[in-house]
Amino acid sequence: MRIGKVYLVGAGPGDPDLITRKGLRLLRRADVVIYDRLIPPALLEETRSDAELIYVGKQPTRHRLSQERINQLLVDRALKGDEVLRLKGGDPLVFGRGGEEALACRDYGIAFEIVPGVSSSYAVPAYAGIPLTQRHISSAFTVITGHESPDKSESAINYQALAQLGGTIVILMGVKQLRSITRRLIANGLAGDTPAAVIEWGTLPRQRTYIGTAAAIADIAEEQAIKPPAITIIGEVVRLREEGVAWFDLLPITEIESRIGVATW
Repeated sequence: MRIGKVYLVGAGPGDPDLITRKGLRLLRRADVVIYDRLIPPALLEETRSDAELIYVGKQPTRHRLSQERINQLLVDRALKGDEVLRLKGGDPLVFGRGGEEALACRDYGIAFEIVPGVSSSYAVPAYAGIPLTQRHISSAFTVITGHESPDKSESAINYQALAQLGGTIVILMGVKQLRSITRRLIANGLAGDTPAAVIEWGTLPRQRTYIGTAAAIADIAEEQAIKPPAITIIGEVVRLREEGVAWFDLLPITEIESRIGVATW
């Protein structure tokens, strides 16, 4: 019996134009597309008319399927001979659990490929006019998750090292824990007046960006009712947005919606 293959494909951060050419080519030919909550809905229109579309999206407090069941679903469909495309937001290996899915395929002897995607960690700041690095300002950036595994007894993040490293800090999936994260950073030496930004629905017509400081950004996020998906940037590069690097906000909303579409999430 023929065994299929699994493709772990990054869909990008929201704007459907940011998927790679390889990802789009594979999407258009897949037998089965197993997709997440935050993939661009417009990409599903690129699938074959007879392709099976299976939603396995996760929300902070509600999961359609557990990760273990998603892994098994990939395996089961490949064992039936299907070409399976696992469509994941951003990049499948940047806090995307793509590594776990790849290992599940390996355990069953199923061939797989990983197709990198544009990560929200740098794409969303770019759409907000915030370069993560800038000569004379920031020579490094660090990306952390604000949503560590609940199985951990304590955080695996070394906040003392992070606060003193310098450069730019990018916090993904951290809205709920933002106050705790910034307090830890400041307690470990980060200056409270370090510029900070929180960006909601980055790269989409709904994108909102709010500027503050490390000490105040959690209050701002709460006052503005920021909800996931959102990321936070902490560092001197945030100032560049207001110095003229912001570009997406200047586009006419009609142009953005005609090119990207109106988000329906």
